[in-house]
Amino acid sequence: MTPLVSIITPIYNSEDFLEETVASILNQSYSNWELLLIDDCSTDNTLALANKYSNKFSNIIVLKNQTNAGAAVSRNKGITTASGDFIAFLDADDLWKPNKLEVQIKFMLANNCAVSYTSYEQIDQYSKPLHKLVKVLPKLSYNKYLKTNYIGNLTGVYNAKILGKIMAPNLRKRQDWLLWLSAIKKSGKPALGIQESLAYYRVRPDSMSSNKIELLQHNYWVYKKGLGFSTFKSLYRMLIFIREQFFVKSKLIVSTK
Repeated sequence: MTPLVSIITPIYNSEDFLEETVASILNQSYSNWELLLIDDCSTDNTLALANKYSNKFSNIIVLKNQTNAGAAVSRNKGITTASGDFIAFLDADDLWKPNKLEVQIKFMLANNCAVSYTSYEQIDQYSKPLHKLVKVLPKLSYNKYLKTNYIGNLTGVYNAKILGKIMAPNLRKRQDWLLWLSAIKKSGKPALGIQESLAYYRVRPDSMSSNKIELLQHNYWVYKKGLGFSTFKSLYRMLIFIREQFFVKSKLIVSTK
C-alpha cells in the first residue's frame, strides 16, 4: 500500500486563497492523503469554505481552535490529529504542483529519507509568477541548517513512522525553522533536497518575509528563545545567519525569465 500523507494547513482569514490551495491538493497525482484544515478563529468566510470541502471529501478534516492561538498551536493540533505515515505542510495561500507528493514520497522511500524538501517558485498575491526560482541545497546537516532556514515549509515532509510526531515550538513566528531543526537532529542524518520545483510560494505585501527587519528580529528569537542560547551566542549566530543569507542563500534565488 502507498503510505498515507497527512497535510497540515492552518487557516485564518484565508477566504481569498483557500479554494486555490485546496484545489492544488485535490489535483495531486498521489491520492493517499488526508488534509487537516485548522481554523484559528477566522472572522471571514474561511471556516464555511473549509466545512464545504470537509462535507464533500471524507479525507478533508476541519479542526477549530477555541481562541486565536497562532500558527504553531494550529500546526500542532493538526499534527496531533494526523494519521499519516508522512507529515507535510502547506499554508493556506501557497500551492503545490500536481506531482509534488508523488515525486517526493517516491524519493523518500527510495533513499530511506526521514526529512526532505524541494525547490519552489514565487508567485504574487494574484497567483502571477514573479519569475523567481528558489533552488535548494542537495542536503542539509543540522549544523548547516542552524545557520539559516533553507527549507521552504510548503515543501518539507518528514517520515513520522521513523521520527514520530515532531511538534512546532510555541513561537508566533519562525516555528517552522525550529520544527525542521528538531526533525533533522532526531533523524541523525542530513535532510535531502529535491532540485525539481514542486510548489509555489505566495509573496504578499503584508507577509513577514517582505519585511526584512522584522524577519531578523524573529530569527534572533529562534536562537534566544527557541534554542535557549545566551544573548552573546544568539548575537553571534545572527552574524553567521546574515553571512549565510548574503553569501549562500541569496544565490539560490534565480530568475526564470
